[in-house]
Amino acid sequence: MQAFQPHRQPAARPFDTEAFAADLQGELLVPGTEAYEAARQIRNADYDLHPALIVRVANADDVSLAVRFAAAAGLQIAVRSGGHSLAGYGTVDGGVVIDMTALKGIHIDPDRRLAWAGAGLTAREYTTAAAAHGLATPFGDTGSVGIAGLTLGGGIGWLVRKYGLAIDALQAVEIVTADGRILTASEEVHPDLFWAVRGGGGNFGIVTRFRYRLYPVEGVFGGALFMPATIDVLGNLERLAEAAPEELTTITFVMRMPPAPFVPEHLVGTPSVAIMFVYAGDPADGPAAIQPFRDLATPLAELAVPMPYPGIYQLLEAAEARGFEVSRSRFLDRLDDDAVRAILAAIEVAPSPMAMVQIRILGGAMARVPADATAFVHRDAKVMVAVLDPYVDPSTKEVQVAWTETLHEALATNAVGVYSNFLEREGEDRIREAYGERTYQRLSLIKRRYDPRNLLRLNQNIRPAGID
Repeated sequence: MQAFQPHRQPAARPFDTEAFAADLQGELLVPGTEAYEAARQIRNADYDLHPALIVRVANADDVSLAVRFAAAAGLQIAVRSGGHSLAGYGTVDGGVVIDMTALKGIHIDPDRRLAWAGAGLTAREYTTAAAAHGLATPFGDTGSVGIAGLTLGGGIGWLVRKYGLAIDALQAVEIVTADGRILTASEEVHPDLFWAVRGGGGNFGIVTRFRYRLYPVEGVFGGALFMPATIDVLGNLERLAEAAPEELTTITFVMRMPPAPFVPEHLVGTPSVAIMFVYAGDPADGPAAIQPFRDLATPLAELAVPMPYPGIYQLLEAAEARGFEVSRSRFLDRLDDDAVRAILAAIEVAPSPMAMVQIRILGGAMARVPADATAFVHRDAKVMVAVLDPYVDPSTKEVQVAWTETLHEALATNAVGVYSNFLEREGEDRIREAYGERTYQRLSLIKRRYDPRNLLRLNQNIRPAGID
């Protein structure tokens, strides 16, 4: 385990804040103001840092200006959209935060099924706008996550088996490079850069706009089955989810049952296997698609209804709150009996009542894209497991970390990589594990071309080739 190290930097060179602010079309937030205090907060409460400046940009020109200003002043750059980075990379002590949250513009062309979307949008905002036209783009599972960081890392969500990753819907980006240039990258223009940003994160520039493909999603059948936490239920999860129609994507949580209107009060706190699902076909066919899961045992509680697609975000709103959390994750080639037993045993003794293990059975459209088509290489991973441990008392962090890492190591037998968006600050080896050596080397060469000084390094950092 690496000790927590805030994102600090050497002393900056003198800089003219007033002149910088005069050139901005957006806002410059400085310490000592209420707006600054609100804007410096990110979801992970472990990172209570104090930037020198927060630049709430209005457009790509502002981003370019902020990048050039920070470079000239010797200030580190953090980029924030939704603020959900597990590693706290949306903030920095003493540096410049480029705050993208005002970039909310969205244009939807329902006839061509295309959307241009600003990098400050959340998944909920974009999905709600697209749903008005009976359309959707594959994003993640939590509504308040920013589309920018989610997409740049890959984007595994509720439509992954039917329509693939978020990057599989991506057609172009507007991006500000480390030298302040504003470029458009696509398969036709700057194709190396476009390849890299589809999975390589924020290493290659600051994306200000995305152009996505939209898919027909008129409505879904969605909800959750809270099943008994037994070996039989969890041990059959992978088999049933793989055999299900590709319209059905599940995200399962092994957890203690939360208080909810559809959960009997006497069952709150009971360990369960909560199979959350979205059936993105005809909602009338949804009950038949989930019936094999219901047949495993009598559900302890359930919510299974037709709903607008954005409605699924309501079921995970509790996960959006700011707080303390430890997490570790892996891709697995299978969820074997040893893993099932380890997960069930760990939940029984978890130090936090909010601790959970998230299990995603993948495949479908995600797996049909060649591994070298984008920088996201783990296309053939069958399972993703994330050990998530939210907790309240920061004095218990060592205990929470120990429980999380013990379970994480118990799941290592069938590990085949890791998803960069689900990494904390876990070191160089884990970043390389996210890409594999061949893809990492290709990304490193592209990094040298677009950011040779590694100015954009507060991320799951890919170092420029030739730089130690």
